[in-house]
Amino acid sequence: MRHDEPEQERGCPLITSHNGPQPADFTDVRATNLAVVLRFVRECAPCSRADIAASTGLNKATVSSLVADLIDRRLLRETGLTENRVGRPATMLVLDGSPYAAIGVEVNVDYMTAVAVDLKGEELLSWRRSFPGGTSTASQGVVALAALARRVVSRMTKEARQVLGLTVAVPGLVDVHGSVHLAPNLGWRDADLRGDLTKALRDPGFPVLVDNDANLAALAEHRFGPHRNAANLVYVTGEVGAGVVMDGRLRRGGQGFSGEIGHIEIDPAGPPCRCGRRGCLEAVAGMSAVLARIAPDTSLAELELEIDEVVRRAGSGEPEILALLEDVGRNLGKGMAVVANLLNPDVVILGGYYVPLAPWLIRCAEEEMYARVLAPGGGGSRLEVSTLGYGAAALGAAARVLDSVDSGRLPSQH
Repeated sequence: MRHDEPEQERGCPLITSHNGPQPADFTDVRATNLAVVLRFVRECAPCSRADIAASTGLNKATVSSLVADLIDRRLLRETGLTENRVGRPATMLVLDGSPYAAIGVEVNVDYMTAVAVDLKGEELLSWRRSFPGGTSTASQGVVALAALARRVVSRMTKEARQVLGLTVAVPGLVDVHGSVHLAPNLGWRDADLRGDLTKALRDPGFPVLVDNDANLAALAEHRFGPHRNAANLVYVTGEVGAGVVMDGRLRRGGQGFSGEIGHIEIDPAGPPCRCGRRGCLEAVAGMSAVLARIAPDTSLAELELEIDEVVRRAGSGEPEILALLEDVGRNLGKGMAVVANLLNPDVVILGGYYVPLAPWLIRCAEEEMYARVLAPGGGGSRLEVSTLGYGAAALGAAARVLDSVDSGRLPSQH
């Protein structure tokens, strides 16, 4: 594989087995190489055909043919000439994708969030709808999801956009086939959510996927967040589930159940956890368990309102609240030290309900994490706060659709 010095100066990555599809010589050569070119342009635009050839190892004639195909599919477009280079001016390429949309939906205990983005990741739609997830069965959830998805698809169709796919984010154990084995906050167990939703949408003509919310939030951070260049990151939700990206890839584990760090034991004599054990990270640092210490009657549906009240009281300097948040921060730091020792990520990102409480949590959590990480300087792992808000999982759900396009599942030619 060949590359030249100007491309290195531009900071564009080579396409390798660790960060994207490879030029191939098996049956689906063309689809694979189309994906190589599309991903390169997404990461390095604006770029020329010569830039693509130099960095991927594909010959110039092949690149020209692939680019013509991608332009015909309206996945790429030309933007004019640049003269800021040696030799003849080159026609530059950028992503198009204007006729397409990727949809992500997050299910929570009291709401659903729907997001639609274009091929560049620019938001086309963001809706939040109330949903009594804590008291709805999985079947009722499918009905609500299908109704919301149909409305989003209808809006995209009116805008003359083809839907590339739909991914649903669920707070629970989701296997690689899209079945929800356990979603404790929703009370769902052994639900074939992917299959049932596909049927409810009457085989919609685009892929329907289901994944864990922390996995998808990690994907959103990796694709859209300020740490998008970090090859190794961990995203942690307010209920202490984790999404893990290592070597630039989301790691789901053998069956899809990775990231359940909430059940790392922090204090053997600590409070009981809903899993049946005591002193789990979730029980000493998860938001719903912690809030139960100051507002025992708080329901999951009221969690967001109660968090706002804690923020208000912390801002007023109430000693009880400040002591509670310091304790939570230290317990959280103990758990993040285990993550840092085991995975050595570049960054651990606190998301969800941790975000509004971060001003009172982060210092104690950092101190505890760095004190317990064996490698000097915390092994280079940093503790940061998400900037993507409560909609990170829905955004990541849409990003998973875009990832499938990057991997070669391209829309058909118009």
